[in-house]
Amino acid sequence: MSLLQDLQWRYATKKMTGEKVAQEKVDYIIEATRLAPTSSGLQPFKVIQITDEELKAKIQPIAFGQSQIVDASHLLVFAAHESYTEEYLNEVFSFSERERNLPEGYSNDYKNMLWSKFAQQTKEEHFNHTARQAYIGFGLAIAAAAELKVDATPMEGFINEQLDELLGLEKLGLKSVTILALGYRDEANDWNLNMKKVRFSKEDFVINYN
Repeated sequence: MSLLQDLQWRYATKKMTGEKVAQEKVDYIIEATRLAPTSSGLQPFKVIQITDEELKAKIQPIAFGQSQIVDASHLLVFAAHESYTEEYLNEVFSFSERERNLPEGYSNDYKNMLWSKFAQQTKEEHFNHTARQAYIGFGLAIAAAAELKVDATPMEGFINEQLDELLGLEKLGLKSVTILALGYRDEANDWNLNMKKVRFSKEDFVINYN
């Protein structure tokens, strides 16, 4: 039951102290993200780790001045592929075949079926799909941080296009999705610290078909 206790402990930290999080803890959080499941194992997103203070200061106005951007120890930017390409699918499945000691071309039927679907979709539809995969990893990162008693603030409040430009994501074929600020709560100044965690009841949340 420790996961539930960890999730009960965590909250969206509104004010951080600036204290540094040990890199091995951040590495653990990133590894939990890397191990996240994704559709067809495509893993169509990256995590960008930011500790540079000058860069964080440049991000802060893009994130509407939120203090966590500069007070956090680490920022993790989750950036998803702008679109799928046939070349990317070839790369993913070839890598998988090598890692699993499977014959070259073993996955061709499935890969070709997958590409036949993606090929009919728009780049917007692709990004909607890749961003959803990023959120799976994002959720696990939040849980991993809670397990380590590292405070985290999930952040969607920023201007994506400006962050993409600042980080040069377009040339990488990526678009920012969300930010996770990691640090430690400022107990004296965080108005959200002692607020009751509010969620819908299980009866209201779960729809049962028995």
